[in-house]
Amino acid sequence: MTSDAPGTPAHSDLASSFGAVADEYDRVRPVYPDEAVDWMLPAGSRRVVDLGAGTGKLTRMLTARGLAVTAVEPDAAMRRVLAASAPEVDVRAGSGEAIPLGDGEEDAILVAQAWHWMDAGAAARECARVLRPGGRLGIVWNNLDTEVDWVREFDALLHPGGSRSSNVAPDPGPFPGFGPVEHASFPHVHRLSPEDAVAFAGSISVISTLPDDARARLLDDIRTLLAGHPDTAGRDVLELPWRAGAYRAQLGG
Repeated sequence: MTSDAPGTPAHSDLASSFGAVADEYDRVRPVYPDEAVDWMLPAGSRRVVDLGAGTGKLTRMLTARGLAVTAVEPDAAMRRVLAASAPEVDVRAGSGEAIPLGDGEEDAILVAQAWHWMDAGAAARECARVLRPGGRLGIVWNNLDTEVDWVREFDALLHPGGSRSSNVAPDPGPFPGFGPVEHASFPHVHRLSPEDAVAFAGSISVISTLPDDARARLLDDIRTLLAGHPDTAGRDVLELPWRAGAYRAQLGG
């Protein structure tokens, strides 16, 4: 677990910040490429856990595949949004360190945009307990594609005060009891309005936890960038490019 940058809230405060912006989070955050989800799921999967499910961005993709999904999420406000958008899903309070499921029951556990908020060792042990022999752990992060000029400037504004860049996620693993961790990357595009791009920025933990005046100034800086950059000025819809970094490991593999 990385240490927090000087002047930023504690890791635990950042981790618990999303409930306050749950509705915006669900509205403006990108989904994940179907190809990444397919790559993480083992063949023949029927029972899948979305661990750290948030508002259900990944959960809804899994249920659309006809899978029996258990969504595990520690934040009550995030669970509320999830349950409203996917009423057929079994939504449970829990965390990576305490998964509220029995031993050896699940074909796969997927973790989207959440592994870095968990104690990796404790979460890996819990995943090994819950998965069936040969089951798979899959982890994915959406990372901004900063090869694009305006996106690089946008990303620079998203980590104030020396906080970790939104484009950086630690490589997970190795995990005791699992086989080698495989990695793949999947490009995709999230289309959204300029104001929704600002709302996306406001859903990021290091920004949502800023004092009101500092947060307002930063969001205004983002509006200024989008209004003035030649690649975004005057556009009603922005194409925000991402790369989904996906990882998978098989239990006992």
